[in-house]
Amino acid sequence: MPEPRSVTLLGSTGSIGTQAIDVVRAHPTRFRVTGLSAGGSDVGLLAEQAALLGVDAVAVADAGRAAGLREALAARLGGDAARVEVLAGPDAATELAGRGADVVLNGITGSVGLRPTLAALEAGSTLALANKESLVVGGSLVKAAAAPGQIVPVDSEHSAIAQALRGGAHSPGRSEVRRLVLTASGGPFRGRSRDEIKTVTAEQALAHPTWAMGPVVTVNSASLMNKGLELIEAHLLFDVPTDDITVVVHPQSVVHSMVEFHDGSTIAQASPPDMRLPIALGLSWPDRLDTVSPPCDWTRAAEWTFEPLDETTFPAVGLARAAAAASATHPAVYNAANEQGVAAFLAGRIGFLDVVETVERVLAEHDGVAAGDVDLAAVEGAEAWARARADEILARS
Repeated sequence: MPEPRSVTLLGSTGSIGTQAIDVVRAHPTRFRVTGLSAGGSDVGLLAEQAALLGVDAVAVADAGRAAGLREALAARLGGDAARVEVLAGPDAATELAGRGADVVLNGITGSVGLRPTLAALEAGSTLALANKESLVVGGSLVKAAAAPGQIVPVDSEHSAIAQALRGGAHSPGRSEVRRLVLTASGGPFRGRSRDEIKTVTAEQALAHPTWAMGPVVTVNSASLMNKGLELIEAHLLFDVPTDDITVVVHPQSVVHSMVEFHDGSTIAQASPPDMRLPIALGLSWPDRLDTVSPPCDWTRAAEWTFEPLDETTFPAVGLARAAAAASATHPAVYNAANEQGVAAFLAGRIGFLDVVETVERVLAEHDGVAAGDVDLAAVEGAEAWARARADEILARS
């Protein structure tokens, strides 16, 4: 039997991280978790995970939580706590990601995941990527750092596409793919008009009908901003033009995405909504693990529906297409302005529609950097400008 793959989990206390631990613990001969990272809001859970998995190192982004983390480790491990290395500060996850584990699962939320993504790729690790923002923001930088096949997508939509692409040729110079079809649940406001969602609350936006996710991703799903990010991600991951990527609304969230081929065939990946399946594939790719998630029950009647996206009520996907076409830094601006808007909405300072409207205004003001001139400093500079400009606009909303 082969040696277990060494795994580093970034964002281990979040939704992706906790489900990844479920997968690892269910397959103890396949994986050994060597490192964990988290923001620091729950050092007790991080210490509990470290003790449960027997990791070598933990990283916490909030340096002020390092002492609390050490205390929590000591409470659970006693004298053995000294063997667990504690990294602390904004660069801690990046350092941990660059230590060369066989697989680094990046489950961090937001563009703060970009540097850890680059560190994992530069160290030669397989990157199981749930942090779509790092690819959206980093774009050509991430692609340039990655060897063929080094990035394995963990978003359910992109995992579905990667699986479906096995059904046809898709490589430089020869592709049988006509288009990619991203499915969207439609979120909690599917079927409503702009007037009807103008006054919705954060509590309503967080009531997703299908998925249990963190607050930022859930609000992004409600606005369809998440689908815009996924469109840019699919364009970059699979080298398919954005005009050849379609978004359709599929409320049941059973068909996770589809690939349409030139001969008229469409291959879809279907499974009940459970993120453990794409997480498991991210950790074990190209192999499949046994018994990760229950399959569809074909003995029961079921109905799957597909609807066109209402781009008038939900313009975020169209903005994503425009951002991807505009320049190498427009996607970073798209994401950064949205992150500021979501934070303001969750804090009760602005309305729901103000989030995407702010993104549109900030995008329109950005000059952009050409792909040939972009580097990490240019990307981070564009992000910083977008956050500051979005905050100015939001302060007047």
